[in-house]
Amino acid sequence: MEKNPLTLIGTQLVRSDASEKVLGAAKYVDDLHFSDTVYLAIRTAEVASGALRSIDISKARGSHGVLAVLTHADIPGENQMGSPVPDYPILLKPGDEIRYVGDYVAFVVAHTREQALRAAEKVTVMVAEKKPVLSLNERIRELQKGGDYVPAVHQKIRKGDSDPKTMFDSCDYVFEGDFFADYQEHAYLETQGMIALYDQDNVMTIYGSMQCPYYVQNGVARALGFPINRIRIIQSVTGGAFGGKEEVPTYFAIPAALAAYHLHRPVKLVLSREEDIQWTSKRHPIKSRYKVGIADYGRLRSIQVEAHADIGGHSTLSPTVLWRSSVHAAGAYEIPNVRVDVYGHYTNKVPSGAYRGFGSPQVFIGIEGIIDDVADHLKKDRLYLRKINALEKGKTTPTGHLLPESVGAKKTLEEVERLSDWERLKERVAQFNREHKHLKRGVGIAHIHYGVALGAMGHALDASGAFVNVLPDGSISVHIGGTEMGQGAKTVIGAIVGEVLQQPMEKIHVYQTDTFFLPDSGPTVASRTTVFSGNAAVLACQELLKTLTALYSTEMAVPPQSVRYTGGVFSNTEGQKPVGFGELAGIALKKNIGLCATGWFQTPRLTWDPENGFGEAYVTYSFASQIVVVEVDCLTAEVVVKEVYTAHDVGKALNPDGVIGQIHGGFVQGMGYALYENLKVNEKGKIVSDNFNTLTIPTIHETPEIFKVSIVEEPFSKGPFGAKGIGEPSLIPTPAAIANAVSDAIGKRVREIPIRKEYLLDLIRTAP
Repeated sequence: MEKNPLTLIGTQLVRSDASEKVLGAAKYVDDLHFSDTVYLAIRTAEVASGALRSIDISKARGSHGVLAVLTHADIPGENQMGSPVPDYPILLKPGDEIRYVGDYVAFVVAHTREQALRAAEKVTVMVAEKKPVLSLNERIRELQKGGDYVPAVHQKIRKGDSDPKTMFDSCDYVFEGDFFADYQEHAYLETQGMIALYDQDNVMTIYGSMQCPYYVQNGVARALGFPINRIRIIQSVTGGAFGGKEEVPTYFAIPAALAAYHLHRPVKLVLSREEDIQWTSKRHPIKSRYKVGIADYGRLRSIQVEAHADIGGHSTLSPTVLWRSSVHAAGAYEIPNVRVDVYGHYTNKVPSGAYRGFGSPQVFIGIEGIIDDVADHLKKDRLYLRKINALEKGKTTPTGHLLPESVGAKKTLEEVERLSDWERLKERVAQFNREHKHLKRGVGIAHIHYGVALGAMGHALDASGAFVNVLPDGSISVHIGGTEMGQGAKTVIGAIVGEVLQQPMEKIHVYQTDTFFLPDSGPTVASRTTVFSGNAAVLACQELLKTLTALYSTEMAVPPQSVRYTGGVFSNTEGQKPVGFGELAGIALKKNIGLCATGWFQTPRLTWDPENGFGEAYVTYSFASQIVVVEVDCLTAEVVVKEVYTAHDVGKALNPDGVIGQIHGGFVQGMGYALYENLKVNEKGKIVSDNFNTLTIPTIHETPEIFKVSIVEEPFSKGPFGAKGIGEPSLIPTPAAIANAVSDAIGKRVREIPIRKEYLLDLIRTAP
């Protein structure tokens, strides 16, 4: 069938879920109510390290309004919710090791949340406390001693000459530097929440705020000892996630499901903000050391990276997060010789897990900071230095991945150069600094790549399905395995379906994700939804068009090859009557021809050597470059972001307004990480900045007045209409760009984020 001009893709689209959210009609989990609903509260260990001696639930069980107090003995299936590493018991039993303050001891169910909370406080827990390990440095020292200590995770990359004794021999200059990136809280507006109910088919149905329903389905089945066909997960409207609702919702769906199983009543669990911050995963703190070798004209020759991550009390997704850290640690450049080692260490703090960027923002501050050091030493322009080392079609990444297509890296650098009027910008900033004494401005650059989807180490999960159904009135219902969590997935999938079927958006409805409609479609992470769910939707729609084409051919008695479909109308070259999509759909249904189809897209096979960390890491890469101007008050260490110029290679912008929205939102979140967010853990392992009074995040008032965006489109042949991902790349360059801009302003290298005022003042006051 002939290709038609695009009518929806690349145009200005109205978000399909906009009105219900603006008008308050959207049903978030706490808006859902079922008769006889009861409420659950969690009693945690409340100490960071020790051995659980005993649990006494008698007082809690006798408390007013309490219906049940559940302990480890009440778990019908496996007492384990850790995945992929089984190191996270659902409920501790006497003798178990306590790993952080949020480890679960008991679940209390009562008629009201207040009753459940009061009763949970009455659960008596006896603990033999141990001194907690709260310092990442302590673990690093243990590793360096060379004794029996084994880190929880070790990921590595080896390319070319990776022997540290020889890999720098051919380099004219060698630069070294240490960097540190601390925690970041997700700060989604809607906290974690679940409702579980045991329905008439003896199926455990769970509604929840989540981004990976299939993770939840598998985890609940494991805990209840049920086959997966008796676990149904329906994603409620989700008020933000950013990775914080990837693995973590399983940890709250399981308690709700266990209570519903025992009581045969709907059970609701919605966390307070303080509970959410105290118990749920954060961005991994990562301490890294970089050593980079250069040729005298500025080409990168060799790089060695050693990075150490604090994974907290439980592993959660740390092995996969830190694998991505290793793949991205050497940056978006062609480098012949690469050696990367990334280690993950247990401590007795809150577990670290998935967060937008998935382990890459922390390492990009290192490579991008070193690149600036090189430029300053060689007296070369920082943008020029990145250009001559940037990846291009036909070049290889630091993992040895030969890039055959869709490499817009240099174009993003050229675009930020154009957007910012680079030479004039540098002069403007220099002029400002000559005219001001304690106010100084600086310009920072960051250039990044991001592997789209789960990559070589996540191949088993890297597939997605779609189910498209044409109804008697010609309207279209769509189910996908990916989720809408605020990023605009429903709008993009609707546009893809509308484009392929040549139908207006108002005739298409994309539903909340329901695990009973599609097989396991993997997680909604890694900027993969547009590519994977989008491709699955395309395949389903193509099957529908085949069915309709065959029907039209039969009805009109014309050969199938003569059928044309343009503008939503089937016609033919032999002059027979044209028939619209809706009319032909009606004919099909009257003839008992089913107009429903499924699509299944799986990632192309990648060649990867896990032992040496070498090969095709991801199916494709998004690229971005960013220039930031900051103003630093050298008396108060106040930092204000004044200007932003950013360019992203997204393959194809299916919904340009949505892409720009993602870029704006990602920047502000990255700016928060760089400048404002200071998650504090006390000497007992508890987070003390556990609400938005004590944890500062940026608001609209902190966003820069000048914000220019350029969308670069280097199509990816295996993406729907050429698209790649944007959700995570929108954040990744920002912390590095801001750190480099502050460094430029004060003339000292910023080596850690968030850039706390005390740290910045010390830098400013320290002699060169």
